[in-house]
Amino acid sequence: MYADLLFTGGPVLTPEGRTATAVAVTGDRITAVGREEVHDLAGPRTQVVDLAGRLLLPGFQDAHVHPVPAGLELTQCDLTGAKTADETLAAVRAYADAHPEREWITGGGWSMEAFEGGTPTKELLDAVAPDRPVYLPNRDHHGAWVNSRALALAGITRDTPDPADGRIDRDASGEPSGTLQEGAMQLVGRLTPPATPADRVAALLHAQRHLHALGITAWQDALVGDFLGMDDPSQAYLTVARDGSLTARVVGALWWDRERGAEQIPELVEKRAMLSHGRFHAGSIKLMLDGVAETGTAALLEPYLDKCGCATANRGTSFIDAGQLPKYVTELDALGFQCHFHALGDRAVRDALDAIEAARAANGPSDTRPHLAHLQVVQPTDVPRFARLGATANIQPLWAAHEPQMDELTIPFLGAERAAWQYPFGALLRSGARLAAGSDWPVSSPDPLQGIHVAVNRTAPDVTPGDGDAPVFLPGERIGLAEALSAYTAGSAYVNHLDDTGEVRAGALADLVVLDRDPFDGTAEAIAQTRVAMTFVGGARVYAAHEA
Repeated sequence: MYADLLFTGGPVLTPEGRTATAVAVTGDRITAVGREEVHDLAGPRTQVVDLAGRLLLPGFQDAHVHPVPAGLELTQCDLTGAKTADETLAAVRAYADAHPEREWITGGGWSMEAFEGGTPTKELLDAVAPDRPVYLPNRDHHGAWVNSRALALAGITRDTPDPADGRIDRDASGEPSGTLQEGAMQLVGRLTPPATPADRVAALLHAQRHLHALGITAWQDALVGDFLGMDDPSQAYLTVARDGSLTARVVGALWWDRERGAEQIPELVEKRAMLSHGRFHAGSIKLMLDGVAETGTAALLEPYLDKCGCATANRGTSFIDAGQLPKYVTELDALGFQCHFHALGDRAVRDALDAIEAARAANGPSDTRPHLAHLQVVQPTDVPRFARLGATANIQPLWAAHEPQMDELTIPFLGAERAAWQYPFGALLRSGARLAAGSDWPVSSPDPLQGIHVAVNRTAPDVTPGDGDAPVFLPGERIGLAEALSAYTAGSAYVNHLDDTGEVRAGALADLVVLDRDPFDGTAEAIAQTRVAMTFVGGARVYAAHEA
């Protein structure tokens, strides 16, 4: 039988290394991997792709991403490219001027580091958009910037109490200053005009095209449900899964309502059945345990420090009762759900591991494959528990570098000892833990090659390692190129229960990526220069750089 598709002229990254130079695909699966002998499968109708020395590898998989909000933001006031306060404000003004018909100015993606203390004021927004309410989440989506009109519409005054799961930032006089943290975001976010079903489908398809262009063939949507005004993507996924326009393979992580308890579990079982169709399967549960370190809401075992280096009374926020969490996770595990934890601080990480340990003790071994995302601060004694419990470390490598948000808004408030426990990729690997990888887009770029660059170098993609202005961030936590690629391929495929993807081997689905070079032949410092040339899902080409 002749192949439908033949890649020749390698190298090919297989589980054994770069030992092959040719791959044959028939239908949607890989039928042969080898060298010159595979060429015999070329027939008169075989499409031949000459790799010409470019690397062929498994399709990348993003284990933690939010495509629908990302796609929507790209069509709204997108602030992701602004690096300074002036650039951010200019972008808001330009968007407002270009869209006088919009009732609200919405979008987001601004960087905390662009503003002193990470919290811009309502007065700055009032100056560029005084005539309409403005609601703009920051890039990590754990805080939002609003103007005076938005605060007035929401009825937020100096007398408005903080919600239990959030904080209204206030100025020295006690007046709301213009930023809302965590659950307080919803005080304004609930008033913004909702996207239509057609908007959400268009955003998903736009995001899918972007992700395919980055070599991503599958992902786990880390929030399928309603949360802080973010659009529930579930119906959009069903629409594209049913009409065949979902070309990626997607796992949906159903949102655990942190205001409720175990009574929601039967509803989640029903949603899993209702929302799974074709290439979309809702078999995971997203449990957000804490916030983020920059705003003091990541849950820590010991208190944050203040600007003077003294201990405060703040240990961050636990959104789910740690005493109840083991019971919830045990019941979810028994029902075959995967638990996908948002855990940044060391207390959140420990709570998640304790809950997994309780589930293992109660239920015995299972194939639910729990994973912990973000892992900013991990207490060293908890590192070996990942391998022992079979918990995957789901890393977002782009964050593991020196940048203003790290150096000015995080390290001083953690202190030297805890700052050295951040993003311990190397320690986790050395302990035997399995790594998966993702982006948290739109929080940060979804480009896997940028993340791989940081995982290997521990410097930002646009910085040369050893540069005096940006030293290597915890060099002992660097990992190798092969290990970083594995996290974005086999590791994330494992988390996604896509066991016939993630490797180039006979019998696997032909979800493949051709890069524009072989990054193993270059220096580590040049990884970020690598681009995707072609992306295939099930043997069908879904992206080609020369056609973009």
